[in-house]
Amino acid sequence: MAAQKGKDILIKIGDGGSPEAFTTVAGIRTRTLSLNARTVDATDSDSAGQWRELLAGGGVKSMAVSGSGVFRDSAADAMMQAAFFAQAAPNWSLVIPGFGVIEGAFQIAALEYAGQHEGEATFSLSLASAGALSFTAAA
Repeated sequence: MAAQKGKDILIKIGDGGSPEAFTTVAGIRTRTLSLNARTVDATDSDSAGQWRELLAGGGVKSMAVSGSGVFRDSAADAMMQAAFFAQAAPNWSLVIPGFGVIEGAFQIAALEYAGQHEGEATFSLSLASAGALSFTAAA
């Protein structure tokens, strides 16, 4: 995979419609997407050379997403605020150039707003996966 521009990673929130329409969260300057899989230790006294053995496919998978940027008071911001206060888990679409698109339900774990007296209003967002995710590889 060739080098990609960080600004091309997109975080989009779904509207819950059918078909679902996704709106890009505007103003995001920094984004981090973390895929995680817990391991299950299956080592026993018969393990070859006493080396640890892991149970394939036995662990819990999750994804964490975070982002921060400039507050724009957009439609996506309103959807994020509504989802946070309802503690809902709407569908999100995460576009990673050269890698693919990950979609599924995420709950907003943290939503923070800040601002300097002589600067812009900013926000930070943390998402936690709330169900099975789908992955579509980049073409």
